[in-house]
Amino acid sequence: MIYLIGNFILAFALLQLIAALSNFLFKERLPSVDASEVLHSLSVLIPARDEEKNIGQLLSDLVKIPDHISEIIVYDDQSADNTASVVKEFAARDGRIKLISGKELPDDWYGKNHACYQLSQETESDYILFLDADVRISGDVVGHAVKYMEKRRCSMMSIFPTQEMKSFGEKITVPNMQIILVTLLSLPLVRLSGFPSLAAANGQFMMFRHDTYKELDPHSKFRKSRAEDIEISRYMKRQRKKVSCLTGIKGVRCRMYHSAKDAVDGFSRNVTFFFGNSMIAAILYWLVTTLGFIVFLADGRTEALWIWLSTTILTRIFASVTAAMKVSDNLLLWVPQQVMLGKFIVHSFLNSIKKSFSWKGRSI
Repeated sequence: MIYLIGNFILAFALLQLIAALSNFLFKERLPSVDASEVLHSLSVLIPARDEEKNIGQLLSDLVKIPDHISEIIVYDDQSADNTASVVKEFAARDGRIKLISGKELPDDWYGKNHACYQLSQETESDYILFLDADVRISGDVVGHAVKYMEKRRCSMMSIFPTQEMKSFGEKITVPNMQIILVTLLSLPLVRLSGFPSLAAANGQFMMFRHDTYKELDPHSKFRKSRAEDIEISRYMKRQRKKVSCLTGIKGVRCRMYHSAKDAVDGFSRNVTFFFGNSMIAAILYWLVTTLGFIVFLADGRTEALWIWLSTTILTRIFASVTAAMKVSDNLLLWVPQQVMLGKFIVHSFLNSIKKSFSWKGRSI
């Protein structure tokens, strides 16, 4: 029995390596845009709740892009800080910027989903781009993304931003989600395959053809989802719409959390959605990738242990390079990262039992 379990662990490690290698070898990049090229109109839509520290930096990035952005609309979701004041200052200097004051959140909606839906009602542009307020944009990545959508004929595309990690707590928590993504899913297949299970998206950067968005009304459909981005991407594939997911793109970055505690609170909301919303699958993944070596030691299979170890190291190297993360950090901090992943799953399990998920002062 132990021998069979060991073989399963080896096979799973090899599958992860294949996924990571495919993402490394076939990583998609955004096409360039000529200065004279005319693209379809685009509106940037930003849901913001208590984002005083971030919203000004994002707007500073966006106003530097004179072309390709028709308007920038910010939905102030009843912030308790000076988010609205910061937006108004920018709006006074750039006529493309518009501020919407949020309404009381209906009982049957989650906050961000409701904000995105309200934003979508305020524009008629050909393309709409939802950006989280803590995202940073450099260069003309927005125009390149529109060109990508047109060239690939996608109805939706999403980018997992390059994560900025400065503290030790961030380095042992944040990489887990990127590693899971690029070692369990071959990203080229998100666009090339019609299977809804082969889908992924990140709500920090999601671009839609506006006509498709209006047709499917995705944020309304998943109004009470904690992982609406993933569910929307799967739903769109079920509707036979072409979607795409990219990572490690130069020009899109984000510092999601500033401490291990913030990361645990954030990731525990939706960690199971990376595993088909199955707590059992999440736990099995953690056991296999964290404690797999014990099986080989118990069975005396030293050679198999070295194969597993080598395969896992190569997987982390390819995953780190693909997602533009620091390879040395993800090798040296492998053990604490796995410990923190387990903590995400435990917190998610306990919160699901107590039904006590919350974010920015709201229950979800």
